[in-house]
Amino acid sequence: MVFVLRLFYLQVVDRKYVSLAKNNAIKEIEVYPTRGMVYDRKGELIVYNEAIYDLMIIPRQAKGIDTTKLCELLNITRDDYTERMRALKSAKGYSSYKPNVFIKQLSLKDYSRLQEYLYLFPGFYGQVRTIRKYPHHCGGTVLGDIGEVDDRQIEETKGYYKPGDYVGKSGIEKVYEKELGGTRGKKFVFVDVHNREMGSFSGGEFDTVAKSGDNVIATLDIKLQEYGEKLMQNKKGSIVAIEPETGEIIALVSSPGYDPNLLCGAVRGANYKSLLTDSLLPLYTRPTLATYPPGSSFKPVVGLIALQEGVQPVNYTVPCSGVYSFAGLSLHCSHHHPTATCMQYALEQSCNSYFWQTFRNTIENKKYAHIQDIYGKWTQYCNSFGLGIKTGVDLPSEVNGNIPSVNYFNRIYGEGSWHSSMLISLGIGQGEILVTPIQMANLYACMANRGYYITPHIVKKITDPETNKDVTHRYQKHTTLIDYEHFPPVVEGLFQVVESGTARAAHVNGITLCGKTGTAQNPHGDNHSMFAGFAPMDKPKIAIAVVVENGGFGADFAAPIASLMVEKYLNDTIQTNRLPLEKKMMEGNLLSRYGVKTNKTVMMNKLGED
Repeated sequence: MVFVLRLFYLQVVDRKYVSLAKNNAIKEIEVYPTRGMVYDRKGELIVYNEAIYDLMIIPRQAKGIDTTKLCELLNITRDDYTERMRALKSAKGYSSYKPNVFIKQLSLKDYSRLQEYLYLFPGFYGQVRTIRKYPHHCGGTVLGDIGEVDDRQIEETKGYYKPGDYVGKSGIEKVYEKELGGTRGKKFVFVDVHNREMGSFSGGEFDTVAKSGDNVIATLDIKLQEYGEKLMQNKKGSIVAIEPETGEIIALVSSPGYDPNLLCGAVRGANYKSLLTDSLLPLYTRPTLATYPPGSSFKPVVGLIALQEGVQPVNYTVPCSGVYSFAGLSLHCSHHHPTATCMQYALEQSCNSYFWQTFRNTIENKKYAHIQDIYGKWTQYCNSFGLGIKTGVDLPSEVNGNIPSVNYFNRIYGEGSWHSSMLISLGIGQGEILVTPIQMANLYACMANRGYYITPHIVKKITDPETNKDVTHRYQKHTTLIDYEHFPPVVEGLFQVVESGTARAAHVNGITLCGKTGTAQNPHGDNHSMFAGFAPMDKPKIAIAVVVENGGFGADFAAPIASLMVEKYLNDTIQTNRLPLEKKMMEGNLLSRYGVKTNKTVMMNKLGED
């Protein structure tokens, strides 16, 4: 009786369900939410939306249309029309009763030309969509891009996404897809025989409202990001700048980069293919994926571990004649200089002999019964600085780098059969040690903080545009295994490096910049130029790492670029006497060292802007 009464109610009393059953007169329309916008740390809008249209078709309703007129309005050929219809019918899940995308991402201008004649083409209608726009034409690898969902994403979301939907594919757009994407809605409308909307069905009773995506406040300083990309043009490498106190990433440059507008709208497919096949790998996120031996930039870590283990005092002296002889080896210092009478001067002059001996003092520590014990502790010290492990940055992909483990050397040399002479290259940041640029910037943020770092991150907070309520993420504080008291002399040495040592090229009047150059050996060509540091010396506001692949010595490219970035961030301008240096860095062209005569990526950026 319950079923009979319910059926009577549905079929006789409540006529709205009868209307719903007449699906040839009612159309269900997906209402896509406005994607959240992205702002930089100063409130500058860096990603916004622009309206476009997908031309949809319900094949069973597209009867007797004037295809010649339609092709003329869409600026396509009859062959294009036929091919598109054939592709629709052969697509997985095709149904002549369901809406299908006929042409994606028509501009407002093109759709407006078609719209006044749309009544002539039953079964066709426009669906509003949005594409991203990037007013600053920079930061492609960190901001990310939007693209169509693939089968895997459709399956993972259990059908929430449908073919033709757009989601974040890389960068911030991917990591914060849930927050930026919003929630879709639906509306049901009456349509006439010409497929024109005639009003809402049942007063909108069955409609659901789309919720706009949240806005993202990024940690980036977009003007510093632009400046960094100009300094790195025609070079391969990275710049990573972090605010030490908070772990906020101020700039993250991957060079060569690309204008993110190239991956927006109908041109995305062709441009993505060009970028993907570019020999300079502009889609490769070097700051989190590329690894390099840190070279001399690693020496402060070696010194701090020795101080913590108590194997030598700060004023420990190592004579340096230019050659370090050990276990039948003759190892050369980088240059001639007076005897290193303390750790500060050893850092200032980047004395290899001093840090080879310092490393030996640590690894040969008699307090430990076996070399595996002290070396295992040494790797733990390194890990506590964020080396050899992922930093946890909120970007789609990151690698560990490498601090070789005890098990690694046991496999290479046999358990109990290795000693300090086999590991000696680690003392100057060579050998098996590998770091990413973001790990190096994070390491020097740790130096700036005298013993801790905050997980590096690219997003500051999330804001609901409807309520203006903020969600601020809390990021973890990581404390090193080094006591605070050991940092001041090392920091003093890093200051002397820039003031009068191997990184004099990074000196800036009025700024107490501390740092260390590195020249990472590269068996495949010219060495990599590296620099890492922070400023000011007291109450630091920026920590930075710069890598210029095949750039030569650290002082050739990396140190000057880092100093310009620091000066630009702290002073918002470059001193007149340093403008020639700025010009030299911006015009420095290393493409020939990469076997490239023309920078195809730069050419593509210009085409995109035009």
